[in-house]
Amino acid sequence: MIIRWFISLFFIFFLLVPTPVLAQGTETTITTEQLQAGQDLNDRAFAATQAGDLAQAEAYWTELVELFPTNPAVWSNRGNARVGQNKLAIAIADYNQAIKLAPDATDPYLNRGAAYEAQGKWESAIADYNYILSLDENDAMAYNNRGNAKAGQGKWAEAIRDYEKAADISSNFAFARANYAIALYEIGEQEEALRTMRNLVRKYPLFPDMRAALSAILWVKGEQGEAESNWVAAVGLDSRYQDLDWVKNTRRWSPAMVSALEKFLKLQ
Repeated sequence: MIIRWFISLFFIFFLLVPTPVLAQGTETTITTEQLQAGQDLNDRAFAATQAGDLAQAEAYWTELVELFPTNPAVWSNRGNARVGQNKLAIAIADYNQAIKLAPDATDPYLNRGAAYEAQGKWESAIADYNYILSLDENDAMAYNNRGNAKAGQGKWAEAIRDYEKAADISSNFAFARANYAIALYEIGEQEEALRTMRNLVRKYPLFPDMRAALSAILWVKGEQGEAESNWVAAVGLDSRYQDLDWVKNTRRWSPAMVSALEKFLKLQ
């Protein structure tokens, strides 16, 4: 699941245009003091997010919603903070409001789709990603996330096509290529999956997802030494890969990959 921040550029926009600013057909004067307060809260919200304090980030975004209720960015970003806390229903309500305010902005659709994925509502998620692609046929994240939703439905061949498209559009989109490799392993294309994972680790040596994936499939192949060295790197970077439930239900590796990791964890 990948969400996308609507980020602070909205506030930069406010700073670049004269007040009053038109919002939903109503003339609203934004004062310099309000802009400064908004930027300060915005910075605090992102700092809290980077620190992993999503509850505090949500509180800051709520203050921003109260200050700038016609700003779609603050609604969408509060939704992101809520998704991170698994508050999916109210996060979707925030995205709905952002979409109402900015119906042709793609980020709220992408983020709502990710929330639908977390609920297992694959078709609703796919509908949001399809809408993004109707606006921008080169949106790599929309392809990647649609691949995730297709994978959730067990449609691995369709997921692979979407992951490959995402990676082709954005050559540095490592997670799209990682998802591609994991899906390949699911359909039995083990050597191509292994080759892709090794290439990713060579290019991104601090990529824990692929380090952990390599550990799992190399162990199954009987290459214990390389498997264990990748595992030490993986858990040093991100200890969550030791939690099979997290890998299965939050990271959402494919069943075959989860099975390979389970064998590694049991025999390690």
